Amino acid sequence: MLVLRPVELADLPQLQQLARDSLVGVTSLPDDTERLRLRILDSCASFDKDVEGHGPENYFFVLEDLAARRLVGCSEILATAGFNEPFYSLRNRHFTSASRELNIEHGVPALSLCQDLSGHTLLRGFHIETALVRTAFSELLSRARLLFIAAHSQRFAQAVITEIVGFSTEEAQSPFWDALGKHFFDLPYAEAERLCGLESRTFLAELMPQYPIYVPMLPQAAQDCIGRIHPDGQEAFDILEREGFETNSYIDLFDGGPTLYARTSNILSIAQSQTGTAQRASLIDACGRYLVSNDALKDYRAIVAELNVQAGQPVELSAEMCAALNVTDGSPIRLIAL
Repeated sequence: MLVLRPVELADLPQLQQLARDSLVGVTSLPDDTERLRLRILDSCASFDKDVEGHGPENYFFVLEDLAARRLVGCSEILATAGFNEPFYSLRNRHFTSASRELNIEHGVPALSLCQDLSGHTLLRGFHIETALVRTAFSELLSRARLLFIAAHSQRFAQAVITEIVGFSTEEAQSPFWDALGKHFFDLPYAEAERLCGLESRTFLAELMPQYPIYVPMLPQAAQDCIGRIHPDGQEAFDILEREGFETNSYIDLFDGGPTLYARTSNILSIAQSQTGTAQRASLIDACGRYLVSNDALKDYRAIVAELNVQAGQPVELSAEMCAALNVTDGSPIRLIAL
């Protein structure tokens, strides 16, 4: 059975292996022992905190194969983007110029460095083993974060965003970076992303051009990357799009990948998840597949389960499910159909 749970310090060696295998552009998962150790400790402290509002907390989850005692994925929630340091994006909007004498009005798309998305909750760090891509466990890894937000809403903002990794070639070349960022930093795209993971995006972002960049002046290959998703990032996009997230006028300042946005209260797994109580059963007449979580904080657990859910009745769970969720008869649970 696979279970999603908060990261622990003992996970460090396996987590670093996941970092090595992750897609270039997932900068919140650096392949660096000390950085990952600090990220884990920060997450543990966040789960231990008694908070009444969203702040700098970072909630890091891992997906564990209980039988093999092996990590097969990870994902995160940053409670407040831009809380400790600026959160930069590129705003992609039209600039309109007009001439009364010539009776001409013309709009030109332009990219502007901004911090408009600071203050929102940020989903990041999604990575899953290739063998599990496009399975229910990808849904678990991504959406169980949303069930956690539903259970602890006071810890998060009223809007949620995520940055989807933009297009790059198999050789880790980004046409968008080569046309824009590389002019300000003599670094390959992969190295720039690596430095962002080790340090922060701020030191690079603050050296980016402060004035609008007119899109038609970029090479066509770079223009084609604006809002374009890396093929390996498509599943992360699709899952959240089904949750009600939408693209907006913001893109990643390094690779041009799209940003997804949703009001927290409108997200499917938050608005439509059901709550109930657990009841251990020896035999389950399953008729549907569900994401199921307990409503705990630092002992949070979530699984995929075949269940028979009846309105107003306790939810019957097998002994294995109860053990994975760390629940007993009468424990509160949360679930949503897959």
